[in-house]
Amino acid sequence: MKDIDLYGLGNGLVDLQYQISDEAIREIGLKKGEMRLVENIDQTALLKALEGKSRNTCSGGSGANTIIGFAGFGGKASYTTVLGNDALGKFYKDEFKQMGIDLYAPMWESEPTGTCCVLISPDGERTMNTSLAATAHLAPEHVNEEWIKRSKWLYLEGYKFTHELSTEALFRAAELAKKHDTKIAITFSDVFITETFHVQLERAVKMCDLVFCNEAEAQSFTGEKTTNAAFRRLCEMVPNVVVTLGKKGSMIMWNNEVIEIPCYPATAVDSTGAGDMYAAGFFYGIIKLNSAKLAGHLASYASSRVVSQLGARLHENHTEIRDKIIETIK
Repeated sequence: MKDIDLYGLGNGLVDLQYQISDEAIREIGLKKGEMRLVENIDQTALLKALEGKSRNTCSGGSGANTIIGFAGFGGKASYTTVLGNDALGKFYKDEFKQMGIDLYAPMWESEPTGTCCVLISPDGERTMNTSLAATAHLAPEHVNEEWIKRSKWLYLEGYKFTHELSTEALFRAAELAKKHDTKIAITFSDVFITETFHVQLERAVKMCDLVFCNEAEAQSFTGEKTTNAAFRRLCEMVPNVVVTLGKKGSMIMWNNEVIEIPCYPATAVDSTGAGDMYAAGFFYGIIKLNSAKLAGHLASYASSRVVSQLGARLHENHTEIRDKIIETIK
């Protein structure tokens, strides 16, 4: 019985978000707009330098953000990651319990819960330092076959290709999804993934029913020089494709139909999680509303709302946003 709509596999990070001036970023010794993977010792030093500054704390990780958003719209979701056996790990588990999302997250003893330190400039640009720590240890034995069997869709986070064991976990999950007739989707996550782990990503894409990426990732992965050419190439590789285009909206191939979705206007405060929220809205639209057009509009509108606020977690009522789009587009 497929009683779970969406099962995700990805990083378990606690997001630590600071609104900060460009001058303060320079003083700390970081380059505005850069996104770095760092060791826990470097993250500890950065957090010490930020002591006393106001911050927002919430559970996250790219795949987790999508699962959280999807559940907020009213979908039934579950998630697998690895956490540290510490206060932040317990905080993460408690948040998922409060949100009604089933979580399987072994707690690692030798490393702390992973963190993503997000420095948000006045213009909304993010400077990010991510320490994977415990969540880097996601492995094939952590994949929950029973949840895959019960799920309509499996969602894989491209960032997990950065470690060999977590890469094996993604392929283990995909193989089980094939076995249990569960559809598979993947997000490319970042150009760093498409460039550095192209072989692994290409193997995964060939197993997928749906791909999410932005235009830079699409061009990087396909080697095409234009977004339209990259979109066409992806459509030759995967049955269903979503390419987000920032202020130009998004392009969707769904069941052999191309759908163009406009961008909804927004005043950018923080771009954290825009792509994750887009995926959340899209999944809800195709799984619960059975409409790629509604899915695209819900995804686009929800992502516009999330960039208009601080953090990757949508502060507005998800169901009100969902119902507004359903009423408007229908």
